[in-house]
Amino acid sequence: MAVVAHSTPHVPELRAAPARVLAPAPPRRLPRSPEPSLSVVVVNFRQLENTVALARQLDTSDAMRSGLAEVVLLDNDADSFLLRRCVRRWPGVSLRCFGRNRGFARAVNEGCRRARGQWFLLLNPDVRVPEEFLDRVLATADRISREHPRAGVVGFRLRHADGSRQGSTGPYPTLRNVVAGLFRRRSRRRCRPLKGRHCRQVPWVTGCCLLVRRDCWRDLGGFDEDFFLYYEDVDLCQRARAAGWSVWYEPTLKVTHLSPLHTRPVPPPLRLMTRHALLIYAAKHWPRWQFRTLGLLVAMEARLRQVLAFARGNADAADHFRRLRELAHDVSRGRGLRARHRLLLSARALNAAMSDRP
Repeated sequence: MAVVAHSTPHVPELRAAPARVLAPAPPRRLPRSPEPSLSVVVVNFRQLENTVALARQLDTSDAMRSGLAEVVLLDNDADSFLLRRCVRRWPGVSLRCFGRNRGFARAVNEGCRRARGQWFLLLNPDVRVPEEFLDRVLATADRISREHPRAGVVGFRLRHADGSRQGSTGPYPTLRNVVAGLFRRRSRRRCRPLKGRHCRQVPWVTGCCLLVRRDCWRDLGGFDEDFFLYYEDVDLCQRARAAGWSVWYEPTLKVTHLSPLHTRPVPPPLRLMTRHALLIYAAKHWPRWQFRTLGLLVAMEARLRQVLAFARGNADAADHFRRLRELAHDVSRGRGLRARHRLLLSARALNAAMSDRP
């Protein structure tokens, strides 16, 4: 996309650190509100250290200590023992473990069903936030609600670990700009940094740091679960605007996104996921001829990559690209379940490769 993506980075970068490093310090508590106004939803997949580090940062906000905010963690990893151990007695933090990777969209939807706040803040584990960030988010949500009663989605300014600007929004994907994007730097294919300090309406904002009003989320039915990873954020914003909600970019709140997709190598299974997400998006939002053209282009790309992988003696990569070619044909012919089955086979292979990392 998502790729996760959605935004990033749902794909693992770090292995679990020892539990003693991750155990949080007992926080200072304030008189608690009976119901939270803000629910933070974080999906973990092989990013235990990042997930707990983010939760510790969020817990510095008065909103967490007073109960005005809560954190809902979703774990798509088969081994959730360490994460359970870290958060089991952490006030304001709840955990739901799936035991397998169900995909980003499905996990977020489950988290929002469990959330109690009037606003949902979706954060990737590899996001870092400043002190009192949640208090500022609540103040921003309150201001935007008063000024723009139909504001449904809000995104914030992103930056890289070195402080440089990172793209937070972009135009809707079209066949033309997707093909043109192949000749641009990866950092500018989907998202582009915006200049200025004024809140403004935009087509869509990235899901790595996304604030959504509960009423808007309920109206739209959450993320479309046909997306496994990536592009679910673009689809959500596009549907929100079509339903009469507005999408905003608020640059005064800044967060650091450590590992966006464009800064990392894309292994064959992950490339398959990004192409699947783009095809699903195109099937929903593009004219049929453009969608069919994209399917043909993806199949041709997969065939070329398959041949190159065989020439390099990489049989595993060649198998993923063969699967991508078949997946493109399946989506083009409306065989969504068969395409998702192929995607899940590559997802399992990626999971196994991550498990085998030293």
